[in-house]
Amino acid sequence: MCQEVARVDLGLKGRVAIVTGSSRGIGRAIALGLANEGCRVVVTARNQEELQRAAEDVKARGAEVLAVAADVTTSEGVGRVVGETLGAFGRVDVLVNNVGGSRGAQLMDTSEDQFRETLELNLFPAIRFSRAVVPHMKEQGEGAIVNISSIYGKEAGGTVAYNVAKAGEISLAKQMARELAPFRIRVNSVAPGSILFPGGSWERRIQADPAGMAEFERREMPFGFGRPEDVASVVVFLASERARHVSGACWVVDGAQSRSNI
Repeated sequence: MCQEVARVDLGLKGRVAIVTGSSRGIGRAIALGLANEGCRVVVTARNQEELQRAAEDVKARGAEVLAVAADVTTSEGVGRVVGETLGAFGRVDVLVNNVGGSRGAQLMDTSEDQFRETLELNLFPAIRFSRAVVPHMKEQGEGAIVNISSIYGKEAGGTVAYNVAKAGEISLAKQMARELAPFRIRVNSVAPGSILFPGGSWERRIQADPAGMAEFERREMPFGFGRPEDVASVVVFLASERARHVSGACWVVDGAQSRSNI
């Protein structure tokens, strides 16, 4: 059962936030967390039914919400989401690049097409959305962008294509932070560890191998599995005025799961 992100006044009331891949899991929790802070929230995903449920959940928090069904792995889909956002609200203050996924396995078992598809699922939507909203943020004189990466963007682990794509999202955020600082646009990344939610990949693995996954959790995860709300709380902070001097950082949310020193 999902728990809400606790409400803290972070100065986000009335801000317009786009959250990609927001029909379920981490993206949905981020959308709800921003709604709790008074943001006007744009949710987007490909599955219309799941998207509408997420939009209703956001609306139930008292927030204005716009749901845009689109394939954001395409330039056309990105353009539709940003265009409809500007048409409805006239601005974009926050962009959360959350959409993603994984294809393939290890190096020799992953085809070139699977590498390309993984990059198109993760890195290229972040690039395209950022390029689409940055001109408007520059005109406004401020903005906040957060890329949802992974601990496997910071250290070895996971499938090879996913690792490469998530490392790219961290690198993209760092470079953008330097480039966009003169325009008061902050860019950060968040690196979640293993996050458990209904319908997610970890739930499926637990159902397939309860004993094996229990041992994995005991061995690898000192705080146990994380929740989407754990990630959302950090993202909402990074989007807020409270984080006005935080840019170019990668925030790990993994309950001490990862082993990297940096």
